[in-house]
Amino acid sequence: MLELVTLGRRIQGLRRDRSLTLQQLAEAADVSVSMLSSVERGQKAPTIVVLARIAEGLGVPLADLVAEPDGTRIIVRRAADQERADEPGGWRRTILSPVVPGVNFEWIRTTLPPDCDAGRFPAYAPGSHEYIAVESGTLRLTIGDTSVDLGAGDSAYFAADVTHAYANEGSVPCTYHVAALVMRPRTARRST
Repeated sequence: MLELVTLGRRIQGLRRDRSLTLQQLAEAADVSVSMLSSVERGQKAPTIVVLARIAEGLGVPLADLVAEPDGTRIIVRRAADQERADEPGGWRRTILSPVVPGVNFEWIRTTLPPDCDAGRFPAYAPGSHEYIAVESGTLRLTIGDTSVDLGAGDSAYFAADVTHAYANEGSVPCTYHVAALVMRPRTARRST
């Protein structure tokens, strides 16, 4: 059986991972701040309805709040199960990383054909980060108004809370990897 203090710490950890205040999570979960605070401190046993609302507010399955973690858990994502998207302009994106509940990390492999501009991407929530590693070709990485050209073997990091863009202005395909930690903005309050 899960102890109340352990449950509270788990909820608090997930809330902090998402950069949510008690007030923000309470609004997203449609529970009172005092109830949420008491649950996080392990002082009050929430009903299953309240737990389900908290899980929804955090964007995780209810089981992730109440199940004992498996310290030896391995999640495999086979090549055949990786999500691939052929985007307008001829570029392809493949999400390599397994989906892990409560973890806002993605590892993506992208190939841009010659003379391809993948477009501008909006700023992510504060606290988001991206690492780029170019496998082949040349990538023009634009962060805000600053551009840098990266060749095969080059890598870069940027705080992803600003607009950013990727383009291949070369005559050969460019393949690069993105490792992204994307913080999620708080969810809108449910209508009841």
